[in-house]
Amino acid sequence: MKFINREKELNNLNQAWKSKKAQFFIIYGKRRVGKTELIKQFTKNKSGIYYLADKRTSKEQLKELGQIVGEYYKDEILKNNGFSDWLEFFSYIKNKSKKEPLVIAIDEYPYLVENNKEISSLFQKAWDNYLKDTKVFLILCGSSISMMEKETLIFKSPLFGRRTGQLLIEPLNFFQAWQFFPEKSFDDFLNIYSICGGMPAYLQQFKSSEKFENIVKEKILNSSSFLYNEIEFMLKEELREPKNYLAILKAIAYGQRKLGKIVNEVGLEKNILNKYLNVLLNLKLIERQVPVTEKLPNKSRKGLYKIADNFTLFWFYFIFPFKSYLALDNYDFVLKKIFGNKKYSNSQNSNFKLIVSKTYEQVAMEILYNLKNEIFEFEKIDSWWLNEEEIDLVAFNEKEKRIIFGECKWSEKPIGIDTYLNLKRKSQLVNWYNNERVNYYILFSKSGFTKNIMKLATEENIFLVEKNKLICTKRKKLPEKSMQKLRVKK
Repeated sequence: MKFINREKELNNLNQAWKSKKAQFFIIYGKRRVGKTELIKQFTKNKSGIYYLADKRTSKEQLKELGQIVGEYYKDEILKNNGFSDWLEFFSYIKNKSKKEPLVIAIDEYPYLVENNKEISSLFQKAWDNYLKDTKVFLILCGSSISMMEKETLIFKSPLFGRRTGQLLIEPLNFFQAWQFFPEKSFDDFLNIYSICGGMPAYLQQFKSSEKFENIVKEKILNSSSFLYNEIEFMLKEELREPKNYLAILKAIAYGQRKLGKIVNEVGLEKNILNKYLNVLLNLKLIERQVPVTEKLPNKSRKGLYKIADNFTLFWFYFIFPFKSYLALDNYDFVLKKIFGNKKYSNSQNSNFKLIVSKTYEQVAMEILYNLKNEIFEFEKIDSWWLNEEEIDLVAFNEKEKRIIFGECKWSEKPIGIDTYLNLKRKSQLVNWYNNERVNYYILFSKSGFTKNIMKLATEENIFLVEKNKLICTKRKKLPEKSMQKLRVKK
């Protein structure tokens, strides 16, 4: 697959490279998110040495590293003997890189830490005594977010204060990920994104002319595929005792999003559960959401937990509970659970359609953000709720006291006035500059809109989006002097 996006990250690295001074970058993020490919793109057309660490002993890894470095410098003795220790490696690099810039990229650094608990102290000494006055561009890369932060970023880590830059590589958003599949329609790619999210390695599995359901069967449900055990493997890499974490993640995936309900579901004490939740938050496996209008999010009692990425949610819905069936190759049973019937994707009430519908709400926030020039500049975008009432997305500009409320419908029926009136009713429950604000409304639909709502949209502050396209309603732009007339009153 071609290299997509990451322009910002590449630019940061290339700007640092142009300084021709010693650089020490930390690159970290989830497995399969594209860290290694970013390094490869950065080192393209540059002098560089790349080493992928593993779980072998330090002696074996230093020998292999010596072979790689020896090959690069045409040093037959080094190729045959390797390095005796890490400081010898850094001394060698120092002597070889006094004049010309050189990239040294060490991938999966956490494996070195597992083999040698003092490795970060050795790298600290190496940077201070060997590399900081050279033209070396040192990169430490890793997939274990917790270990990378512990060993390189936090105040107590030996390498704290040495780095010249760090990049946390996040999954691609919807429109970035869609660039992998430019031939796909919005609907078709939304199906893929609802499973894979923005993880490049997952998306790559769907680069096939096979039917969508067959790809799901072969690339996810098949026990020999890497995605089949992906979540369990990731948890085992990060955590010593994944059992309780699996129970917590399953509870959240199945809708137990409040702290009290998670306690009841998994049977852990509240204070113990909070420790587990904090670990999952740090690993970016879950997120804590509060209503977008909350002034102090960290102190809000309205917090709800959600699974942070689409594939983890899909895995807990359709793989984790049905492993006994999949072990017997009973794919048809699980495919029916996912897609509803033997026609699968033609089923309108399938469990998968519900997942796609929730994913469309995520994507709608991206679409709304991209429409800010058409509406107004937003400071925050997220969902809102109060007791049983919920609004899919709310965005506001506090300085201008403008706020927009959104509803998303991924169904086969066009949206009518009733959806708008219900959204307008719920918007009145939102306590935010009640006597001063200007209200706007935006409706997102898979299947278009009725004539009545389209006519009303030309007269009121209503925006209509079909799939990902803003429908032109020939709205007259309101002059600034008319804004006061639209102020909401109690």
